[in-house]
Amino acid sequence: MTNRIDRIRTKLIETFAPAECHLEDESALHAGHAGAAAGGGHFRLRIVSDKFENQSRINRHRLVYDCLHDMMHTEIHALAITALTPSEV
Repeated sequence: MTNRIDRIRTKLIETFAPAECHLEDESALHAGHAGAAAGGGHFRLRIVSDKFENQSRINRHRLVYDCLHDMMHTEIHALAITALTPSEV
């Protein structure tokens, strides 16, 4: 998988075994933005996983950022995250 969105999705699936993983590339909406000019993409994520059980919203975001740490600030400039447990859907 050479596509950036495929690599992101693969990392998320391997880490969280999600019931749902919807990832959108919104980079085109941010054309001309400094982060876009540097090559980093803008993404929106909705992920549902048991791994978020008993985790605060902040900790859920940290888990996602930790999963993608090697891509943050290089391939990913911005990531809007909605992280839920199956019972919250």
